[in-house]
Formats: sequence, C-alpha cells, structure tokens
Amino acid sequence: MKTTSFFQCVLVIAATLVLLWAALGCSSDSPTPAGEDVRIPESFAGRTDDFAFDFFKKLNDEEKPEKNVFVSPLSLHMALGMLLNGANGQTADEIQKTLKLNGISLADANATYLKLIEGLPKADSKVTLGLANSVWNRNTFQPETDFVTILKNSFKAEASQFSGSDATPLNSWASDKTNGKIKKVLDTIDPQMVLFLMNALYFKGDWTTSFDEKKTSDYPFQLVNGQTKDVKMMQMKSKISFANRDGYFAYELPYGNGRYAMTVLVPTGTQGVKDLVTKLTASEWDQLQQGLKEVDNLSIGLPRFTLEYEVYLNKVLATMGMPSAFLPNVADLTKISKAGNLNVGFVKQNTYVAVDEKGTEAAAVTTIGIELTSLPQTYYADRPFVFVISEKSSDTVLFMGKMVNP
Repeated sequence: MKTTSFFQCVLVIAATLVLLWAALGCSSDSPTPAGEDVRIPESFAGRTDDFAFDFFKKLNDEEKPEKNVFVSPLSLHMALGMLLNGANGQTADEIQKTLKLNGISLADANATYLKLIEGLPKADSKVTLGLANSVWNRNTFQPETDFVTILKNSFKAEASQFSGSDATPLNSWASDKTNGKIKKVLDTIDPQMVLFLMNALYFKGDWTTSFDEKKTSDYPFQLVNGQTKDVKMMQMKSKISFANRDGYFAYELPYGNGRYAMTVLVPTGTQGVKDLVTKLTASEWDQLQQGLKEVDNLSIGLPRFTLEYEVYLNKVLATMGMPSAFLPNVADLTKISKAGNLNVGFVKQNTYVAVDEKGTEAAAVTTIGIELTSLPQTYYADRPFVFVISEKSSDTVLFMGKMVNP
C-alpha cells in the first residue's frame, strides 16, 4: 500500500470521532432526519468523549510523526467494557477510570452498551452500521458462567471455543463481521492464551451529497517534512457546515440522512497537525459542534484515500491508567476465573478505511488476549542430584554425595 502523509490521519480519525460522537447521542437540538434516536445517559456520553480524545493523544505520542493513524475509540471502549466485567479490585478500578466511567455503576454501563449495540444500526436507514462482540475460550479452560452470561446479555456476545494454535476461527469471525475488510487479526494463538474478547465495528455510508468524480484531480499535498506530493483531491462546491477555529478550520460531510457525518479538521497558519491533536479535547470538540454553521457555495477538497492500520495498545492503555491488568501475579481477573492466575496478554486493534467520491467504508476489530499467568519458577530436587557439604571460610569440602533414590 502506498504510504500517504500523516496529515491524512486527521481526516480519517475525524470520521471515527464523529462516529463515536454520533453514537453517544451528542447531537445538537436541531431537527433530526428520519431514523431512530439513540438515547443514552449524558454522563456516559461525555465521559466517553474524554476517553476518545485521551486515547488518540496517547497513541499519537507513541507513533512516528509521519505515520498515518486510524483507530476506533468506540470499538476499544466496548471491548474494555467486556474486560471490566471480568475484573476485580485494583484492576477493575483502573479499567473503570481509564474508560472515564468512575462513578458510573457497572450495571448502568452494561445497560448503555446494550443500547448502543441495539440502537446504532437503526439510527440511519441509509447507513450500514454493524456492532458485534464475541468471547472465545480455549477448550481446556472454562470461564465463569456468570461472566459469559453477562457478555451474552449485555453485549450480545457470541460464545465460542478454540483449540491449539490455529487462529482461523477468530480471523473468520473478524472478516465476517467487517464485510471482509479485516481478514486477519492473529497469525497464530500462543499456548498460554486461554481467552479472547473481540469487538467488531463496521460502517458504510454514502455522502448525502457525493463528490463529482470528474472534478477529482491531482493536487499538491504538503507533507510533515515540508515536501509536497500530488494526491487525488476530490472537490465540491455546496452548502456545507463550516467553522473557523483558533489554529484550524473544520467542515462537516454528512452521510445518508445526516445522522452520521465526517468532520474534517485542517490546521492553519503556523499550526501543524501535532498542535491540532494537542488542542483537541472533549470541550473543544463540543465547542466545534456548536460553532459549525451552514455556508452556501463553500468550496472544499478532500483527498481520496485508503488506509489499513494495526496497533498493539498495551503501553498506551498502561499510560492511560490501567497498568495492573497486564502484570502477571498482579492482575485481578477473578470474575473470569475464580482460580486467578490470569492477566491481559495484549490489546490490539486492526482498522480499515476507504474514502472516495461516493462515501466511506470503515471497519475496526479490537482483540483482547487473556493468558494464564506464568507460575513463579520452582527449583525442586526431583531427580537424581549431587550435594556437597563444605566450610565456607576455608573453602573445605567436608562431604559430597549423589542421591539417586531418596
């Protein structure tokens, strides 16, 4: 795949953040188009906006400046929500705080996840939106019944088993739930892995007003290193919601009936994309939404692009506040198994996005791998051995022996 500039990550991440924003019911009071409202508690919506921007900033800090980034805060939040139901003690507290859900009961959070799973696909009849969850256990490992029941009831999770190292069943599930856009999330399954939690998110929407393909042409695009390259720039002149903010401008491109939209944010003046990412907070996002106003005959341009992205999130999530989940002999996942000895081996996200004149297709799969904690090494004399009795100061060997049959 041809490498594109890092700036394009802002364009595509805007789509994900708007998807999350729309999913969490943070729309304005203007009349809504045909479709079903997705009503969830305002407290939950605001907290998850905080999570989305915190997550993106922490990830951006880890990635190279020239690398494109595309993630789904919603997919990650929901996968970690499933994990939260299997955690206890300090581990549970850390996950809850990382999700910005402190003060919200687990029962209320689960009820909200269920509303999103059931409501988002119905929000706009012209947009395809799919959310799916699954829990996979090794055939030699039995998770607690209550844990699996909660995932089935609150997350509509499919429960399946796997054996050996073959990841084909998990990859097939990911591909099926993302319309074939994410075909593989794991190469193989390591022996210590005993449980997987998976979330899949699929989005396909046509622009409410499509771009004219005849107007797409080569256009110079400035890279982060100051150089330029020609990209296929889609162009449109139409009535578009626009805002000019301090350090950037933004415009909104709705899909279908208008309940979903992509917001494109472009730095201005001496500001760069790094400055823009730093500036973005839930508060700034809210102010931007309020500041967007329709402008007649506005000329805008958006590069046509396709991006695939894969990232392990252990370090990012530890930085965000949940380190203990990854630590052997520290993680408390006793709601998954009362026997304990479990920790999170990895949290990984695979994503895909394609933006063209017709619309956008995007997909994400978040995979959480849970492993058996390696037991502390033990050194038993459980086979024939030699033993020596000596005096240390004089280094004198008093006795030597070989025991083959105690």
